Amino acid sequence: MQELLEILRGLHPDVDFENCKTLIDDKVLDSFDIISIVSEIYEEFDVTISAEYIKPENFNSAEALYSLIRKLEDEE
Repeated sequence: MQELLEILRGLHPDVDFENCKTLIDDKVLDSFDIISIVSEIYEEFDVTISAEYIKPENFNSAEALYSLIRKLEDEE
């Protein structure tokens, strides 16, 4: 989880990613951020997030995103 938080903080150092549950709903993250996050997750975790998983509920919190990463790791 720490690696993911570092990725997110690299994009928006001023956001409390550990507690925010509305990153997409409150427009904290935009489409360019999502592209960057998907790319950095691939590099850091060797996990590909396909288009079917790019949904607001998977990116609304660091916790949700980390759960998605774990799920995709288990599928590989």
